Amino acid sequence: MMSPLSAEKIEALLDEYLEADLNRLVIDKQVAEIAQLSRYQQDRALHWVQIAANAHAEIGFSVCISIAKALQLMDESTLSQWIVHAMEKLDVEGLIPAVQSLLDVEKFAAEAKDRARGVVFEAVSGMLSLFVQGLSGRSLKLDRSETAWTDTETIYLPEYVGNFDEHDDNFALYKSILAHQWAQLWFGTWQVELLDGHKAPSLCLLNQLDEQILATPQALDYLHRLETIRLDYRIAAELPGIHRNMQHVLHLLDQVLIPSGWEDDIVILLSQDATIHTSCQLLATVLPKSPPSPVCFQGQWQLENLQSTLANRMLREKKEFQKAIWKLSEEQKKKQLKGKADTDEKEDSKQNKKLEIKKSEENQLPDNFDMEITLDDEPIPLNIEATDTFSSILQDFSEIPEEYLQTGFAGAYDTEADKKSEHDDLWAGTYHEKGALYYNEWDYKRLHYRKDWCVLRELALKPQGTGFVKQTLLKYEKLVKQLHNSFEALRGEDKLLKRQVNGDDIDVDAVVEAWSDSHLGMEMTDRLYTQMHRVERSIAVMFMVDMSGSTQGWINDAERESLTLLCEVLEILGDHYAIYGFSGWARKRCDIYKVKQFDEPYNDAVKGKIAAIEAQDYTRMGVAIRHLSHLLNQVEAKTRILITLSDGRPEDYGEYRGKYGIEDTRMALLEAKQSGIHSFCITIDKQGLEYLPHMYGAANYAVIDEVDKLPLKVADIYRKLTT
Repeated sequence: MMSPLSAEKIEALLDEYLEADLNRLVIDKQVAEIAQLSRYQQDRALHWVQIAANAHAEIGFSVCISIAKALQLMDESTLSQWIVHAMEKLDVEGLIPAVQSLLDVEKFAAEAKDRARGVVFEAVSGMLSLFVQGLSGRSLKLDRSETAWTDTETIYLPEYVGNFDEHDDNFALYKSILAHQWAQLWFGTWQVELLDGHKAPSLCLLNQLDEQILATPQALDYLHRLETIRLDYRIAAELPGIHRNMQHVLHLLDQVLIPSGWEDDIVILLSQDATIHTSCQLLATVLPKSPPSPVCFQGQWQLENLQSTLANRMLREKKEFQKAIWKLSEEQKKKQLKGKADTDEKEDSKQNKKLEIKKSEENQLPDNFDMEITLDDEPIPLNIEATDTFSSILQDFSEIPEEYLQTGFAGAYDTEADKKSEHDDLWAGTYHEKGALYYNEWDYKRLHYRKDWCVLRELALKPQGTGFVKQTLLKYEKLVKQLHNSFEALRGEDKLLKRQVNGDDIDVDAVVEAWSDSHLGMEMTDRLYTQMHRVERSIAVMFMVDMSGSTQGWINDAERESLTLLCEVLEILGDHYAIYGFSGWARKRCDIYKVKQFDEPYNDAVKGKIAAIEAQDYTRMGVAIRHLSHLLNQVEAKTRILITLSDGRPEDYGEYRGKYGIEDTRMALLEAKQSGIHSFCITIDKQGLEYLPHMYGAANYAVIDEVDKLPLKVADIYRKLTT
């Protein structure tokens, strides 16, 4: 057994890990506590301090403060969870919440058993995000908080739920909490009404209540319970499976939704026609009664935060709505103005257009709202993005306000200003965009992922015509013919199946054996034929194309030529294939460019998008691999291959350069391998031998010496990979 470390040695190591001299940290007390531990515990303490300090010096120091106590209260698994939990808080919420979670070591240890059997936000947020989007309505984010609430843009959920001994019961409660927060948005708790003929927004419930009622202690708690009862009835009608979950957890906790003495008063809430106004009208009736205790899934109302977010979102969606209507009406107008002179068209486009909404007079909730937008009595077809915005506005108003139809002219929608605003939001840390996806990133120093660290968007490429593809096919005319011949042979192989019941020819070997069996008194088989069977290929391939700034020029041309030749021959094989480009700038601008999707035919539009591939920014590979692997795994195929065309190593703004980027890319490739994807890299980086074996493995990459050889080699490599 090794002797414990001396206080001097411990102090020297902590000084190194924490950079104590630079940060002016006083660690005498911590050194003394660690010196009292066994050597095994000392090694564990120093290990975790070093890991935490790699994330942030303050995180390392906080671990140092609490580590001796943590070693007494936690086993190794719980200790690891404690550190990882704090580092995830650092990434998502910032330094102060992360430090606080480390200092509350007793609380974390006490909750450890609940966490083991309970439901943790990190474990289920991805699945529940899909669930809440499937419920329809506006696009909603999920985030964690001390308690459940919503600001109409994000649903906040508890970090974990561990009320019950069974995991399934805890999950039922967690899902019920989410469903109730969603129901507040879908069934109009936070609808906005139009006041005094103008369009000033105000929350219905605040506008309905007089000052005397609002001044009553716990008035909003009573109103919250009334709304919970109303929403429960609506959920029961719309989502009976979720409602059964809610009733189940109420029964387990011995809670009742309708307080004693309220039964007769709330009957009018149990109707499809009941609204937030109904709940407000009932408030004066229930206020004299005993205050209700909250039920397990109702959460809280945080009105100040809600009103602020609601106002900002409404302004943004109004602008998005008007911009979408303006674009659609301009497209419609161009069709109407065909044949007119350009001067007439420009002059006419500045005139006000007669936009109207035709709607049904029936139920106007978002799920039943029937509307049609017309320009001069001609319907305007709505695209998906516009429809999503309309749906969100309908949830706020139950109608489209007239002022939303007052669109301007082209100058009113400053695209460059919009881009600048979006860029500022990215770097301000307030980034939120419909369609944005969040991915973890591996930090080799922490030995753990950074939670939701990268923000990825799928972007469309504008086709640039088929000229480039035609020139490429002409340039490589002889090679194309050779490739056609070689790939034709791969399209399907004929395999001879022996011992078949029916077939094209006699299986001589089977007949001889059968004759021998019959002479020995054994039963003779009827499998006496051979049959030719064509073996169909079942392959799906994702081409991941580097669009970083370093590919500008000849490299970019070679990539596009390679893809052109590949598409020509892959059409012969019939393999499922897709092409996506990738680039970006730092972790909040990770861009994926759609060139050809799996279900998209190889047509002039795809040829035009291949021509449109051009150099962009940096090469953050890990997040691109994770996203494209996810898309690839959605395709049904026996063999799935991810092929990367790149000119160099992973590199991006900041710390992603060097070992960090290589290790994250390697981990993303390992994740892909675990999901059944075979990865291969084709690069022209002559220094690729320094890092490619570590990332891809010894036989899963190819270094092309010269750029002009790339189109010749890519098709040949593909043929070898898929046979």
